[in-house]
Amino acid sequence: MSFGFVPSARGVHAPSADSAARLSRMLEPAEWASAGIPLLRNPREIVTGLHDRHLPRPSTAVVAVLDAEERVLASASFRQGAAVPDGWDFRNALLARLRQVVPHDLRLRAPVRTAVLLYCREGTSCWTEADGAWMWGLRDACTLHGLRCGAYITLTRDGWQVLGEGRGGRRPHSGLRSRGTRPLESRSPEGLDQVEGVPLGTPGPAAARGRTSAPTRPSAPPRNGGPSASRRPGGGPTEAQRHTAAR
Repeated sequence: MSFGFVPSARGVHAPSADSAARLSRMLEPAEWASAGIPLLRNPREIVTGLHDRHLPRPSTAVVAVLDAEERVLASASFRQGAAVPDGWDFRNALLARLRQVVPHDLRLRAPVRTAVLLYCREGTSCWTEADGAWMWGLRDACTLHGLRCGAYITLTRDGWQVLGEGRGGRRPHSGLRSRGTRPLESRSPEGLDQVEGVPLGTPGPAAARGRTSAPTRPSAPPRNGGPSASRRPGGGPTEAQRHTAAR
């Protein structure tokens, strides 16, 4: 028994120039593994941190910039879906977000910061053409921004997977949500988180009310049904007080 592709009724046609160019903007897993991509020391920590910060849904890309100690300096998430994946479009989208969150390092002789990409999508963790286009886009965007190209990570229902390394885990996964948490769209280089354009830490009405002074308690009414007990010019006790003392 032999296997192959079933030709269409119109016959088999050679790929067009546009299709060939698009396929050239795609990296196979073997090409990615041989590109010298630095390995993450603790990929689970990176994935968990980015997931908790952005809560990505399918078709969401999260690009993050790491320092030499693998601390996240800045990150941005955005939706990017395409019927026909093209590394050119993905490169432009990644480069635009990198320019928003970190300045370029093109003046340095060698990159000192690394960009990693977490892409949340449907399907299994196996490599797809879309993954190949994202790999090409990440590598090219890093070159144009003066960054070191880092890991490419997929997030699916099965969990997370660092493509080209064979490392992964079941949690977090694309269906995991944190109750009561809203996704962050970007994180600036200064460390200021933004939720839908509103910086975290901005006091709301409840916080503003909490800073107002508490209302003063009204003074207790004077005893004996009148103003405070009067005293003689000499400071001696009143007549009522003398009678009480006499008893």
